[in-house]
Amino acid sequence: MEHTPAWLINSFIYLSAAVIAVPLSRALGLGSIIGYLAAGIAIGPWGLGFVTNVQDILHFAEFGVVLMLFLVGLELEPKRLWSLRRPIFGWGSAQVLGCVAAIFGVALVFGIPWSMALVAAMGLALSSTAIALQVMGERNLLPTGSGQAGFSILLFQDVAAIPILALLPLLGNSLESNQAIAPVERAYEAIKIIAVITTIIVGGRLALRPLLRWIANSKTPEIFTAASLLLVVGISALMQLVGLSMALGAFLAGVLLAESEFRRELETNIEPFKGLLLGLFFIAVGMGVDLDVLRGAPLQMAGIVLGFMAAKALVIYSLARYLNLPFQERPVLTLLLTQGGEFAFVVFQAAAGAHVLPAQTASLLIGAVAVSMLVSPLILVAIDKLLLPRYANCAVIPPDEISEQQDAPILIAGFGRYGQIVARVLLAQGQPCTVLDHDAEMIEAARKFGYRVFYGDATRLDLLRTAGAAQAKVLVVAVDDVTQSLNIVDLARAHFPNLTVVARARDVTHWNQLRDRGVMLVQRELFESSLLSARNVLELMGQSASSAELITQRFRQHNLELFEKLHPHYKDSVKLISVVRQGRQQLEEQIAREREEQAGRA
Repeated sequence: MEHTPAWLINSFIYLSAAVIAVPLSRALGLGSIIGYLAAGIAIGPWGLGFVTNVQDILHFAEFGVVLMLFLVGLELEPKRLWSLRRPIFGWGSAQVLGCVAAIFGVALVFGIPWSMALVAAMGLALSSTAIALQVMGERNLLPTGSGQAGFSILLFQDVAAIPILALLPLLGNSLESNQAIAPVERAYEAIKIIAVITTIIVGGRLALRPLLRWIANSKTPEIFTAASLLLVVGISALMQLVGLSMALGAFLAGVLLAESEFRRELETNIEPFKGLLLGLFFIAVGMGVDLDVLRGAPLQMAGIVLGFMAAKALVIYSLARYLNLPFQERPVLTLLLTQGGEFAFVVFQAAAGAHVLPAQTASLLIGAVAVSMLVSPLILVAIDKLLLPRYANCAVIPPDEISEQQDAPILIAGFGRYGQIVARVLLAQGQPCTVLDHDAEMIEAARKFGYRVFYGDATRLDLLRTAGAAQAKVLVVAVDDVTQSLNIVDLARAHFPNLTVVARARDVTHWNQLRDRGVMLVQRELFESSLLSARNVLELMGQSASSAELITQRFRQHNLELFEKLHPHYKDSVKLISVVRQGRQQLEEQIAREREEQAGRA
C-alpha cells in the first residue's frame, strides 16, 4: 500500500461507503440522500477518520450541482424560461427577502450585533439546490405548480448569492474591507460581467451548435462526451472568473442548447457524471458535519437549527398559501426550501475572511447548515408517513354519500380507468347503471363530463343496499384495490345471491381468489390488450392479419384452459410448475404440427 496513490485509496473509500450506505438507506425507506450523508459522516474526520481533506472534496464535488443545473437548463427552452421571469424574480425575491427579514429579526431579539445578524440571515435564507432538485426529480414534482415555484425560488437564490458575497466586504471590520471601491473598478467589474454573459448568449446561439455538429460528425462517441464536459467546465470557469455563480452559468448554457438537436445526447452523456458527483457532494456535506462543534455547544446548535428552519418555514408556507399552491404539496415544498444550502458554506467562509463573523461563529453556522441538510431528508420521510396521508383529502370536500334508493339493473363499483370503459359502453347502449366510487376528486371530474357517479364505499353493506344491489341483476367489481374487491364480492355473495358478479382481476393471484369465491366471469385487466399488442408485432414481422389473429386467438384459448387446470393447484407450487410446463409443451407441439400442415398444403 506504500506506493498506492492517495487518489486511488480515496476513490475506493468513497465508492465503498456509497455502495454500502445508499442501498441500505433505500431499503429502510429513507432515500438515497440520507445514505450519502451517513456515509460521509462515517468516513469523515469526525467519524472513522478515513478522509480529512473535506473542503477540497467539497469544492470538487460542487461540480455535481453545476452539472445538475445544466441538465435542468436543457429541459427549459428560452421561451419557457422567459415565461418564468415573474415567478423567478417575484416569488424568489419574496422568499429571500422574507426569510432574511425573519431570521434577522429573531437574531436581533437574542442580542446578536446587527452586522453578524444580517450576514447570518442572508446565508441561512439560501436553500440547498442539490437536495431540493434531487427530491423534486425523484418525486416528479418539477412539472407541478409547487415544483415550478420551488425551481424559480432556487434559481433566484443562485442570482442573489452574487450580491450577498459582494456585500460582505462592506460589512467587514478590517480597514481593507471598509475601503471604498473606486467607481472605475466597479464599472470595470460590471463591464466584465456583461461581456461574459453576452459572450455565452451570443456564442451559444452562433458557435455552439455548429461546433457540436462538427464534433458529432467525427463519429467518435467518447470525444462528444469529452466535448459535453468541456462545454460545462469552460462556461463554469468563465463565470467564476468574473465572480458569478458557476451553476448559474451552466444553467444558462443548458437553456441555450434546449432547442438544439443534441439535447438528448448531451443529457445522456452528462447524466452519469452528474449522479456520481452529486453523490460525492452529499458525502462531502456529511464529512463536513463538525461533531466537535455539536458536542461543544449542542443546545446552541439545536437552537440555531430549529430557529432558522422555523422562521423560514413560516415565511415559505405563507408564500405557498398566497400563491394558492395545492394543499397537499405545501409541506414538501416548505421543507425543501427550509433547510440550509450549499452556498451558505461559501457565504460564511467569506464572512469569516472579511472579519464580519468570528471564526467560531462561522464554524457554528456552517455546522448548523450541514445539520439542517442532514435532518431534512429524515423529516421528509416522517412527513410522507405521518402528515401527507392526513393532507390527502383535507382540501377536498367529499360529496354527500348516496342516499336515494336506486333501481338500475347494473351496479358498477369503481369508476377508475377500468370501470369508466365498462360504464361508457353500457350507457352508450342505453343500459341504466348505478356507479359507486369513493374518490371525491374522481367523482367531481366525472360529473364535469356529464357522468352520474355516486359517492360511496362499496364495501359497506348499507350503501350497497341503497345503490339497489337487492334488485340489480349484475354487479361489476372494477375497484383498484384487491382487498376491497374481495370484500365487495364477499358481501355480494352473502347478502345478494341474485347478483351475477363480473370482476376485474389485477393479477393471477387475484384471479384465483375471485374464482375461489365462485366468480366465473373474471377478466385479467391486461390480458386482452397484451394479446392485441402481440398480434400487432406478428403482423409487423410478416404474418398476415388473419394468421396473426388465428395465432393470438389460439393462444388466448389455450391460456384460458390452462388457467382452469391450474386453479385447483395454485396453492401447490410443485404441482403448479408441473402443469405449466406440460401446458407449454402441448402448445408448442400443437403449433409445430400446424406449421407442418401449412407447409404441406403449400
